[in-house]
Amino acid sequence: MKLFSWNVNGLRAATKKGFLDFFHEVDADIFAIQETKMQEEQKEFDLENYYEYWNCADKKGYSGTLIYTKHKPLNVIYGIDGEKYNDEGRLITLEYEKFYFVTVYVPNSQRELTRLDYRMIFEDEFRNYLVKLDKEKPVIVCGDLNVAHTEIDLKNPDANQKNAGFTIEERTKFQKLLDAGFTDTFRYLYPDTIKYTWWSYMFKARQNNIGWRIDYFLISNRLKDALVDAEIHTDILGSDHCPVSIEIKL
Repeated sequence: MKLFSWNVNGLRAATKKGFLDFFHEVDADIFAIQETKMQEEQKEFDLENYYEYWNCADKKGYSGTLIYTKHKPLNVIYGIDGEKYNDEGRLITLEYEKFYFVTVYVPNSQRELTRLDYRMIFEDEFRNYLVKLDKEKPVIVCGDLNVAHTEIDLKNPDANQKNAGFTIEERTKFQKLLDAGFTDTFRYLYPDTIKYTWWSYMFKARQNNIGWRIDYFLISNRLKDALVDAEIHTDILGSDHCPVSIEIKL
């Protein structure tokens, strides 16, 4: 199976910058999207041969997740436990016979870390939710996790120690998630490779590759042997993030 994930930073804007061309070119089995920044009723296109599942934020033009899949799920769960964080459209889970597929847009802690406390609560509830799913069947998690795990995952670690996305609090929560039974697919296959998934729009960051790796595919540890490859598609434009993907035998 080919699985893709992309924070498009506004789906309507991304469709004007080549999103649909990329979508059709990769022909993914499942394609997850974060930061749709729109309501489902605002869409102006349909994608044939795909089922689609939206979780839109109450606030228009904000957050939101979406999954396109060729394979109809047994069940769809919106938010954590079907209820929490749906006001911001943070999470969608698809249940299949042999695995769960989860896409997430983890809250940003914001400048001055004004949302760090909220983020810490989300992290604990999200981890507990994934662990609960993992007890039933293996889990594949993808999305914008809004954290660079280690110093190799961003260009300027020393300057960002106290900035959102690289605080010790956020990095510790990410490690706790891995310790709970999950594998960072890209880092598992490419332990020393430096690649980023997000670049600021300021200071020509993308041209100079001053970036962060904050978009991930995580899998239950027992799926590691099924993993074929993990990719970061840095050449694909259209957002301040680039797509990430895995190929896995399921």
